[in-house]
Amino acid sequence: MTGNLAQIGSVLIATFLASVVEAVEAMTIILAVATVRGWRPAGFGALAGLALLAVIVVVLGPALEYVPLHLLQLAFGILLLLFGMRWLRKAILRAAGIIPLHDEATAFTAKTAELRAQSAQPMERADWLAALASGKAVLIEGLEVVFIVIAVGAGRGLLVPASASAVAACVVVAGAGAILYRPLARVPENTLKFAVGVLLSAFGMFWTGEGLGVPWPGADLAILVFAALFLAVALGAVVLARRAVPGIAR
Repeated sequence: MTGNLAQIGSVLIATFLASVVEAVEAMTIILAVATVRGWRPAGFGALAGLALLAVIVVVLGPALEYVPLHLLQLAFGILLLLFGMRWLRKAILRAAGIIPLHDEATAFTAKTAELRAQSAQPMERADWLAALASGKAVLIEGLEVVFIVIAVGAGRGLLVPASASAVAACVVVAGAGAILYRPLARVPENTLKFAVGVLLSAFGMFWTGEGLGVPWPGADLAILVFAALFLAVALGAVVLARRAVPGIAR
């Protein structure tokens, strides 16, 4: 029972945090479009991106039922591990000061400037390009959310809670963006990415072992152990990276 609760809790946390990160990035572009061209092209592009995303999920989702469980676990475990390690690597480099922190305010300014440059074109074409930027952001970030939900929730009957957690995160970010009408720069995105990298890497390790038939001690509780290990290694890597690069404040 404890193992099941631990797994459900970790699934909800991982999908929520990951979805917040992706939703913030998409919302920043949508707000930039709305600022320059108005809510009409921004909203149209976002809805078009959501519609295309829904079609992809509806078409490809049922195909998962025909894939053997162990192959599904192994494939998504490896992909999730690679995905999580990529996030964790960048988070470590940012925390160590080797690469700059991701700044949504800067991203918002850059996207706004790009859209204003496009505004010199005929109005109809400028609106179309603005809607395309909004839709592309929703589709790309949405696909990442879908991948995380499937990878984390598949195989244990947790797709529904994982999906609900992801939807809740997107609704929260969309609501905040609509109310604030500004880039969500106060969201500690770099900290979230660090945490998400740890959690996704832990899930990836767990699912890869499950797919290979490894009997993890403690069953689902092993996810928490993996998360603790990845966190410890990542924090150690931050310290080592700071010491290895001259000129970085310690």
